[in-house]
Amino acid sequence: MRISVVIPLLNEEESLPLLYGELDEVFSAMNESYELIFINDGSTDSSAEVLAGLHNSDDHVVVVNFRKNFGQTAAMAAGFDYAQGDIIIAMDADLQNDPHDIPKLVAKIDEGYDVVTGWRYDRKDT
Repeated sequence: MRISVVIPLLNEEESLPLLYGELDEVFSAMNESYELIFINDGSTDSSAEVLAGLHNSDDHVVVVNFRKNFGQTAAMAAGFDYAQGDIIIAMDADLQNDPHDIPKLVAKIDEGYDVVTGWRYDRKDT
């Protein structure tokens, strides 16, 4: 496995299909082995059902459901534990991180960098 994308989430039923669509588009063009690890941090909306549908339709999708909300740090740690990739990318499920930046991040790793980070320059908090 080359790339693992770890995505912690809480109550993101509306953004999940959009995020998945963008990730699918990006990875279809990249021709890399990958997995998308969604960590459902005790959502009370229909996020679990949306994720189950994605998992059932795509073998790249891994879902971890927490019984209750443990917080983003615990969700991220669980995602790192599940990750099988040589490269691990962490991103939020709320569409604040652009999946189309993933090829640029991976290119920097391929240039020999050990760690690559990005930043949001047009953040939209709700």
